[in-house]
Amino acid sequence: MTEYTVEFVGTSESITCTDKETILSRCLEEGIAQEYSCRVGMCLACTAEILEGEVTQPAARGFTDEEAENYALTCMARPQSDLKLERGKYPPGIEGDLTSESVTADD
Repeated sequence: MTEYTVEFVGTSESITCTDKETILSRCLEEGIAQEYSCRVGMCLACTAEILEGEVTQPAARGFTDEEAENYALTCMARPQSDLKLERGKYPPGIEGDLTSESVTADD
C-alpha cells in the first residue's frame, strides 16, 4: 500500500491518502470540509480539478472519459501519485449547465 500527499490549493489543507482509500474518506477522517452528497460518483458535488498528479476512479460515472482525466470525484478517486487539487471546480460543460440553471431559477 503506497501513501500519497493530497494538497488542496488555495487552502493550507493537505492529507495523506493510500492508493486503497478514496480522497473523500480521508478528508472526512481528517476533519477536512469536503462537499459531497451521493458518495457513488453521480452527483458531482465532490468534484475537484486535478492540477498535478493522477488518480484512478473507475466508478466515476458522472464524468466522460475526457473529463475524468482532468477532474476527480473525490468520493471515487484514489491517488496514484502525489496530488494538487482545486476543490469546487467543474468541467466546462457542467459549469455551463450550473450557470444556466441558476439563471433560470432566478428569473
